Amino acid sequence: MSKGTGMPQAPLVKVEFEGDIAWVTVNNPPVNATSTKVRQGLADAVAAVKGARVAFLGCAGKTFIAGGDMSEFDAPAVEPHLPDVVQMIEESKVPFVALMHGNVLGGGFEIAMACAWRIAAPGTGFGLPEVNVGLIPGAGGTQRLPRLVGMETAIDMACSGKILKAEALKPLGAVDLIEADLTQAARDFAKELPERPLPVSQREVPEFAVDLLESSHAALKKRAKGQRSPLENLMALIWALEPFEHGQPKERARHLELRKSAESRALRHAFFAERSVSKPSDIVGVEPRNISQIAVVGGGLMGAGIATAALTGGLSVTLIERDTEAAAAAQERVASLLQGAVKRGKMSEALMKDRLSAFKAVDDYAEAADAQLAIEAVFEDLGVKQQVFTSLAEHMDANAILATNTSYLDPTEIFAGIENQSRCIGLHFFSPAHVMKLLEIVKTPETSAEVIATGFALGKKLRKVSVLSGICDGFIGNRMLAAFRREADYLLADGALPYQVDEAVREFGMPMGPYELQDLTGLQIAWANRKRNAETRDPKERYVSIADQLCEMERFGQRSGKGWYRYEEGNRAPIRDPEVEGIVEAYSAKHRIVRKQFSSEEISSRLLAVLANEGALIIEEGIAENAEAVDMVQIHGYGFPRWRGGPMNYQTEIGKSVSRATMETVAEESPNSWKLSGK
Repeated sequence: MSKGTGMPQAPLVKVEFEGDIAWVTVNNPPVNATSTKVRQGLADAVAAVKGARVAFLGCAGKTFIAGGDMSEFDAPAVEPHLPDVVQMIEESKVPFVALMHGNVLGGGFEIAMACAWRIAAPGTGFGLPEVNVGLIPGAGGTQRLPRLVGMETAIDMACSGKILKAEALKPLGAVDLIEADLTQAARDFAKELPERPLPVSQREVPEFAVDLLESSHAALKKRAKGQRSPLENLMALIWALEPFEHGQPKERARHLELRKSAESRALRHAFFAERSVSKPSDIVGVEPRNISQIAVVGGGLMGAGIATAALTGGLSVTLIERDTEAAAAAQERVASLLQGAVKRGKMSEALMKDRLSAFKAVDDYAEAADAQLAIEAVFEDLGVKQQVFTSLAEHMDANAILATNTSYLDPTEIFAGIENQSRCIGLHFFSPAHVMKLLEIVKTPETSAEVIATGFALGKKLRKVSVLSGICDGFIGNRMLAAFRREADYLLADGALPYQVDEAVREFGMPMGPYELQDLTGLQIAWANRKRNAETRDPKERYVSIADQLCEMERFGQRSGKGWYRYEEGNRAPIRDPEVEGIVEAYSAKHRIVRKQFSSEEISSRLLAVLANEGALIIEEGIAENAEAVDMVQIHGYGFPRWRGGPMNYQTEIGKSVSRATMETVAEESPNSWKLSGK
């Protein structure tokens, strides 16, 4: 029958019998989420298994139930509610056994904890990741988990979203068996069922250290940087010290309240935005090339980081340096980065050796001949980059993809003279490239859709959040950073001091302020870019030269021991420097600026309005496809707090008219210096 003939859909929850054994299977791909129909199917299944001796609950596809259906979270909750379904499973006269594989997350873990026993495939992951979307569990997760695994592990999982493997949970009693063949394990288990254990909800929370809750609260508050949901989860876990029938309703009520919070809306926005930006309209329906071997030119910190990310992603990498000595140094640098991954438990020793066997550092461009894609990571100098691609083009296939890692330069100028411009693209990694998640994929007017799609496929292999950008100075991220820093400098000239700007930004939730960040990365980088743009800068635009003055004094930041702050040897903590603050105040006096006081809120609101305005201009100009792209660049490349959702989402949250009014004030105070977006 065709789709139009009314063929009935297969049930999302199926119940089958094998003698006195009931098999309950959830089939709601891709993650078997607990949608309304799945919840109803599970409730019906509890009734349908009556008369069986045991019911085995499993899932089709690659995973057990791995969370709820967040598309339902903006609407009122619909019956049957998940906590009621979970309670039905726990109270069922027919004992349920969870057969788990893949991931057991959120509502899936809550359901599993309600089962009498739990059998998992090797490597199955377990977690309550609701904290990552600004929520607490809503179906007894925080009430059952401490009773099942103890308070310390429960805090680790619920308050940080940490996923633990079955092998770690089995010694705690959360998993009864680990077996590769779940079906056979179930049949063997059914032959002689153990005595049914006390339901998890009726158990006592095991004793824990007297200072655990207090120390956890302090640690979570410090790490959260303003995010509330980790502390909300801790509070909910504390309710587990009360009888279940008291704690569970409180958990459910708070879960529903938090669904409406700005924090949860922002985190859900970020969750969906990460997925949407990976599929820009340019590549819809386009098949990417399969890339298995790449070349990287330049073995400094950036090139070594790119090579390490590619090796970790399973690719073979040839790194090209200018001479044998530099190649040897690059070889050691990449090996050291991989060894660091082993030390942090991110990679096994055997995998590291395997990845190193797929890597070589050389001083000959001819070694790139078999690479399907080459990325340059050399100095931000147009001539140097052009020479790199001339050399690569001489030795690589005429269709091999050529990618520049430039942060600011125009890729069309970099690729000038290269044959087959459709294969040329920008792949802008962020430093350190093996750690930072953002990858700006920069298309030129000639870049083919297939090459763009291949860039996104490569980003996925490297576990990056890839965002498509058009060409402008600084692309999406660094263009916004330049505007952000410019307004910060205006604030300095008008009355603020560096530490006040940095404090305001940190209070908003960013990991560090603009002046701390400049000291970390080096003031000379932005200085070189300002000098590069000096000739094209509008003479009417306000220009604050305090940073240039510091660079002329060789105050380049942490590496030189002084920048916007001073630093003691062996200590990276910034220390206020009266000399710099004197320079700032002298600048204001020289330009006859009457300095005024700014509150932290005034400072952050101005900087955020500038970010939102620049983001809107970038969208209007077609550099970024939408607000989601801008937000993901800011979150994954520049430390914008994820729980705020990005500058465009934050602007919507506080009201675009509020942000617009602040931006108009900023523009009025610095005439001829800002272009206002049309939105």
